[in-house]
Amino acid sequence: MSKLFRHVLLGLLWVYRHLISPLTPPSCRYTPTCSAYAVQAIEKHGPWRGGRLALRRISRCHPWGGHGYDPVP
Repeated sequence: MSKLFRHVLLGLLWVYRHLISPLTPPSCRYTPTCSAYAVQAIEKHGPWRGGRLALRRISRCHPWGGHGYDPVP
């Protein structure tokens, strides 16, 4: 089940990164970008913890949030 969920999340991220993101101007405040961070987090920590890390990162990505280099722990 966890493996299936992992592939579903990575598939959704692939769709976003290759079909949706190119249509919008670049605006990420962090390096790596939030979508790259999400892929790395899910691959490293699995779908549950990696998904939580990705959601936490995305929630910080706003004009009053942080910026700069923020690697996956």
